Amino acid sequence: MARKVRFVEPAKVYELIKKELDDAYFDVMNKGALIDQSHLKDFEANLAKYVGSKYAVGLNSGYDALHMSLRAAGIGAGDEVIVPAHTFVATTSAVVNVNATPVLVDVAKDFNIDADKIEEAITPKTKGIIAVHLSGYMANMPRIMQIAEQHNLVVVEDACQSLGSSLNGKMAGSIGLTGCWSFYPFKILGGYGDGGAITTNDPAVADYARRMRYNGEDRETGEYHGHGFTCLLDNLQAAFLDVKLRYLPSWIERRKALAEIYRRGLSDIPDLLLPHYDRVGFDHIYQNYTIRSKQGNEFSDYLKSNGIEVLTQFRKPYYKHERLKLEDRGFPETEAISREVCSLPMNVEITLEEVEYIIQTVRKFYGK
Repeated sequence: MARKVRFVEPAKVYELIKKELDDAYFDVMNKGALIDQSHLKDFEANLAKYVGSKYAVGLNSGYDALHMSLRAAGIGAGDEVIVPAHTFVATTSAVVNVNATPVLVDVAKDFNIDADKIEEAITPKTKGIIAVHLSGYMANMPRIMQIAEQHNLVVVEDACQSLGSSLNGKMAGSIGLTGCWSFYPFKILGGYGDGGAITTNDPAVADYARRMRYNGEDRETGEYHGHGFTCLLDNLQAAFLDVKLRYLPSWIERRKALAEIYRRGLSDIPDLLLPHYDRVGFDHIYQNYTIRSKQGNEFSDYLKSNGIEVLTQFRKPYYKHERLKLEDRGFPETEAISREVCSLPMNVEITLEEVEYIIQTVRKFYGK
């Protein structure tokens, strides 16, 4: 029977820090502190400090962070927002759900939006850019911010896959109007359920998000500031995330070490493109170890048949789904990525023996 290597194993992470997570659970439960309590406020403060922003606001999901950011920026009906053609659909759904129009732009070989293609997509209706930082590697924010300043555009960072990444010393989520975070269990900082947050340096945006996440109510004054939503990060999840946040720097170093093992084991295979871009100032933290194989499904199916869980996001680009009603203007790099993409297991709980097994299996596929 083929050896089983899981993509992630949350139960193993729990065992690594069981006492601290259990202590957090009992502290919340013994206090009956379930909604908008000190654990949430502590996590928000610690997240903001880690990211290097003035404020953090805990929300229910990464999607809610994107949605809230666009609303806080005043983006709505009649506006256009530039988004990458290769990303999770939630990035674009947030634009659609504020009644704005997403305008897709192709990506570069690093999977992130191609900054050189942004300006040709700008029209008089363009009000913002969502810069997605995929797999732990930031988009070209200096160029994106330059374009945004020239055209008076809002920039929202979809950093859901890149907590801890940086560019020229500035952390992901600290550069645009907001940084958007997901704490879905597969993320580098994953909860035990869903969760999200925004970070921002704008006090008005932080106030807006705090109020709108709780039906528009200011919890201190009781005053309603609009028709809001119910998308507050649960206090228990915040307590768990605050524990895990303490470990994030060391976990990132572990991921970088594993990525280097993958590099040494696979770099001589011409049909693989590995995620080592070696651009000055860009720090890859390897939320995912996402490679490209010219053999596409044949390659990923072989790994699966040998007990290795991999992700192939996204074989079908989201704009190809007819019911989403999105304009396909032709995105050749996204199309190529979609045929070739494959993320290998990358997590702090994986063993060196499992990594070596993955490398051996890949090499066997290629006859190495």
